[in-house]
Amino acid sequence: MATTLISWLGRTDLRAVAESDKVGVGPVAQALQTRRFARLDLLCDYAPDEAAPYLAWLQTQAPTPVTPHYVTLDSPTDFGAIYRHARAVVAQTSAAQPPGDGLAFHLSPGTPAMAAVWIILAKTRFPAELIESSIQHGVRVASVPFDISADFLPDLLERPDRTLERLTLGLPPAAPEFDAICHRSPAMARAIARARRAAPRSIPILIEGESGTGKELLARAIHQASPRRAHPFVTVNCGAIAPDLIESELFGHEKGAFTGAVGQRSGYFESAHSGTLFLDELGELPKPAQVKLLRALQEGEVTRVGATAPTPVDVRILAATNRTLVEEVAAGRFREDLFYRLAVAVIHLPPLREREGDAGLLLDRLLDQVNRESESEPGYSPKILSVNARKLLLEHPWPGNVREMQNTLRRAAVWTPGPTIDLEDARDALLPSPARDLASEPALAQDIAQGIDLNATIDRIARHYLEQAMRLTGGNKTRAARLLGFGNPTTLTNWLKKHGVDA
Repeated sequence: MATTLISWLGRTDLRAVAESDKVGVGPVAQALQTRRFARLDLLCDYAPDEAAPYLAWLQTQAPTPVTPHYVTLDSPTDFGAIYRHARAVVAQTSAAQPPGDGLAFHLSPGTPAMAAVWIILAKTRFPAELIESSIQHGVRVASVPFDISADFLPDLLERPDRTLERLTLGLPPAAPEFDAICHRSPAMARAIARARRAAPRSIPILIEGESGTGKELLARAIHQASPRRAHPFVTVNCGAIAPDLIESELFGHEKGAFTGAVGQRSGYFESAHSGTLFLDELGELPKPAQVKLLRALQEGEVTRVGATAPTPVDVRILAATNRTLVEEVAAGRFREDLFYRLAVAVIHLPPLREREGDAGLLLDRLLDQVNRESESEPGYSPKILSVNARKLLLEHPWPGNVREMQNTLRRAAVWTPGPTIDLEDARDALLPSPARDLASEPALAQDIAQGIDLNATIDRIARHYLEQAMRLTGGNKTRAARLLGFGNPTTLTNWLKKHGVDA
């Protein structure tokens, strides 16, 4: 009887490529070297370019055929997601096996949640041998002295296991409306956590972020997670409305109110009654229109152009801007009273270059979307990224953020005749970034003819990037050191002390 081994790829396995003297060959290779398996199905919650060196190395350790299955987990402890991915691979493998062949699940690689799911699958739908391995005890069959016979168990696992935990910690219940926002970085997780807290309330929310960071996507998730979800979500691009039409567009007009007003028309406020009005590019709104918007928010009513009586409206306001409105207020371009009226909750969406670990997830998610969008087009074949193309795209700074990445992948899919987007295809799909004038950088704009304190300037720059790296990684020195190009965390610690940055 031939047996197929199914396992997650763990961090110790990846480390074995370069650190076998410390961690051995890792649980997966150890199992393949000790026992004969017909094949290995390997679930990988790592990017293909991160897993590729290990897969190549693994073939040198054992002759077993290996099939990687790349999956994306928002959390390595998400039981529901782990169960869905593992069950899908096991079902596919089991269906392809000849009668009489067996399955084995490896408990050692990955997180405890992954091991728990293997036990559940082996004791319910897919009878399988359970194995574990370690340097101390080698490879052995795991003894799990109980059976599980609960028909409802798969459905139970589909539900979020974290609800009770979140409530006991005083956190808001997880809202599935935010699950479509692909992320892993601490910076993005903080923004979404704030959005989850604010969503159930009817307070105004101001979303700040560069163009292409997903402000409208977040606004839609907030609306869907709110009590107003069954009512309209109306989007207005304030920068796209002609100044002389803003009042009519927002508040509506009566017939004959001005030349061209051939009939009565409701404005965006009335269209969004009982729902949510999303004011995108709010910073582009002219000052006169800001006055009228403030009045509408304060009074809860609007007056159509040409009307003599106001119309009550019940609207929740979500606003977005790619400008820093505090600076716009200071410069006199945005009304201070309107800013404080809207900024009850302020959420900052980080640019993609500050979202550590998210670029790879987004590449996979967006390329999958491109493939689904294009699958009905004649002659189109689904695309994948070559290792070198993926490396190029991961190193790109993405000044246009997620929108730029999405359009780049669309262009690459058009330029690529075959199934694989290679390095040249990816390079051709990237648009040149607007040239930056280095002299406009504050640290480089000092008048050296008047004399400067170079050490103070260098210290200021170092502090800025040290603080940013520590903030983005939640204080994880290993990851922060990697972001800053340091070879090890010790170097980072020395820099933190030198420049007076709290660790």
